[in-house]
Amino acid sequence: MIRRLLLIPFIGLALTVPAAAQAQAYPAKPVRIVTEFIAGAGGDISMRLIAGPMSAAMGQPIIIENSAGAGGIVATQQVARAAADGYTLLAITPTVPVVRVHLAKDNSFDALKELTPISTMIEPSIVLVANASLGISNLQELIDLAKKSPGKLSYGTNGVGSGPHLGTERIQMLAGISMLHVPYKAMQQAMIDAATGQIPMSWALAGPIAAQVKAAKVKVITLLNEKRYPVWPEVATIRETLPGYGAVPMWTGLFGPAGLPQPVVRRLSSELQKSLQDAEVRAKLASGGTQATGNTPEEFTAMIRAQIDLVGRIVKSAGIQPSD
Repeated sequence: MIRRLLLIPFIGLALTVPAAAQAQAYPAKPVRIVTEFIAGAGGDISMRLIAGPMSAAMGQPIIIENSAGAGGIVATQQVARAAADGYTLLAITPTVPVVRVHLAKDNSFDALKELTPISTMIEPSIVLVANASLGISNLQELIDLAKKSPGKLSYGTNGVGSGPHLGTERIQMLAGISMLHVPYKAMQQAMIDAATGQIPMSWALAGPIAAQVKAAKVKVITLLNEKRYPVWPEVATIRETLPGYGAVPMWTGLFGPAGLPQPVVRRLSSELQKSLQDAEVRAKLASGGTQATGNTPEEFTAMIRAQIDLVGRIVKSAGIQPSD
């Protein structure tokens, strides 16, 4: 009996050794991050920028592999089928983990079961702009104008179920207004049409729209993000006008396959947070209108669950129908 009691601490110690050794040994070869972005796109450039400090700290190359197609499904399935060893990772937007749960006819894929959330990485700064001729300067003025002309004001987004679309539906729910959604294949074209007066308003990436704002062709009304944009600090967030507003998903996050060992998850999360706090990385991201984010695996998982719930409520209230 005494001998058994003496052995218990050593057994516990032996069980912790493999996990510690795994964390120290990882990575022993190059790490691949599969992304849904096409080569040269803003998201692709951001991933390569973030990977630099991570690679240096981990002592192995981090290879960014572009696997665009089907709104992120191609990249997601590729990683979901990979070995859970930390050498094949995934960088995707919320389309597959959150939005498709409610807006895809085939929504059998459960990201929280098929993948291991590691951390958010970046979030684009997205602003709502109005053509100068509309004569409004902030969200409250837009709400007042929309109440005078129900269903007549139109706005452009980068598609049904996109962050800007869901965000605007949420605004309409809270403010009691109705506007006409004009979905585009790309936000860039919607932005151009708003600047030239083809449509009165559009959501736009903060970086590319800056020149049109400076030329006074459009006015920044509000932004989709939770925090004010440093370049235009005078522009209030949606929540500042509508306190009940909950941020819609528009992050890019890092995932691994299901069953990724916790020591590997912790190492990746730790090195990613360090890269996201790197002053040079943050400055270069900000110059393109992108914000570095980052959180723990637990926080990221909780965020995804909360956003699945929020998007479900928006979709039901707005009557948005599955598209594929």
